[in-house]
Amino acid sequence: MLTREQLEEREGKILAPYAMHSRGTRGRKFVETDHPYRTCFQRDRDRVIHSTAFRRLEYKTQVFVNHEGDHYRTRLTHTTEVSQISRTLARAMGLNEELMEATALAHDVGHPPFGHAGEDALREAMEQHGGFEHNRQSLRVMDVLEQRYPGFSGLNLSYEVRESMFKHTTIHDRPGAEAAHDPLVAEFHPGEGPLLEAEFVNEADSIAYDNHDLDDSLRAGLVSEGDLERVSIWRRARADVARRFANLERDVARVQTVVTLINLMVTDLLETTSRRLVEREIRTLADVRRQTEPLVVFSPEVAETKRELERFLSRNVYRHYRVARMTRRAHRFLKDLCAEYMEHPEQLPPKFQKWGETQGVPRAVCDYIAGMTDRYAQEEYKKLFYPFERV
Repeated sequence: MLTREQLEEREGKILAPYAMHSRGTRGRKFVETDHPYRTCFQRDRDRVIHSTAFRRLEYKTQVFVNHEGDHYRTRLTHTTEVSQISRTLARAMGLNEELMEATALAHDVGHPPFGHAGEDALREAMEQHGGFEHNRQSLRVMDVLEQRYPGFSGLNLSYEVRESMFKHTTIHDRPGAEAAHDPLVAEFHPGEGPLLEAEFVNEADSIAYDNHDLDDSLRAGLVSEGDLERVSIWRRARADVARRFANLERDVARVQTVVTLINLMVTDLLETTSRRLVEREIRTLADVRRQTEPLVVFSPEVAETKRELERFLSRNVYRHYRVARMTRRAHRFLKDLCAEYMEHPEQLPPKFQKWGETQGVPRAVCDYIAGMTDRYAQEEYKKLFYPFERV
């Protein structure tokens, strides 16, 4: 039976010197007794998994809403896929797997219902009230909104997981205008580069949504494999599958092409980053912290072909008329929900009315709506605006 101390000693033997070792954590806001059999980051991961916000991800939109099919990604399945890719990257690079897993599992818990349509609606509604950005909301959920412990609000996660969540950024993450005035900026030392673990989770996120949004859009018929012949990285993966396998069924060939794309990106990321660490003479965690540019990168060739794929998805999937209709509809009714609750906060549940007394009504409304699942938001809309709906 391994104790926490022995697990920490094992980390010292198997993790790279530039990794974040559990024993080196800057700790938690509220002091707690260490667990006898789990490291701090194992404990953080478990707290995220058991949180209410994490369970709600099952019914939050990634690209396609739940009622369009049982096999499309949700925020929960996307998060699970990011976690799986992150663990692969961590093991290959000798990084802290539990830190990366905790960060991956927590990175989207602040995302509102209906994907980026929901975020756009809340950003507009909160423009004059401190703004909204889902990375900061994820941290707010973990720091404040989860109520599970008697001595403090939130989950009291370790500094490194919280910092990695705060510094999470991909092409779909747009920091709000309030960022310059955010006290968290100072708390997380803007002059310090992010941990390698945080940078790898960023790229695991981008690999997951590129490939799985592609897979879902093919399944939904938004694009065809013929359309994708214009995308060089797809042609490369398709040719590789054809070379390795003969006479595959169409669906199996599609899945294997997506698998090949993921493997291609993960392998390139590992190999290019490994070379970059040598070139930059990164030997310690302090070396990582001193960097002003990302250390975790794709090769120029794969980075360009990945951007080409993302441009294809933007034009042909995210702007597809079926997705656009869902997006506009969700945007409209979430804005209506915000406006109605802000103007008449007595319609909020008692918990959030009380929350509004200390946080202000707009922020209480924002917290309430951001925590909704797609289904719950639809039900609330009916209760507020359909005359014969039971309340």
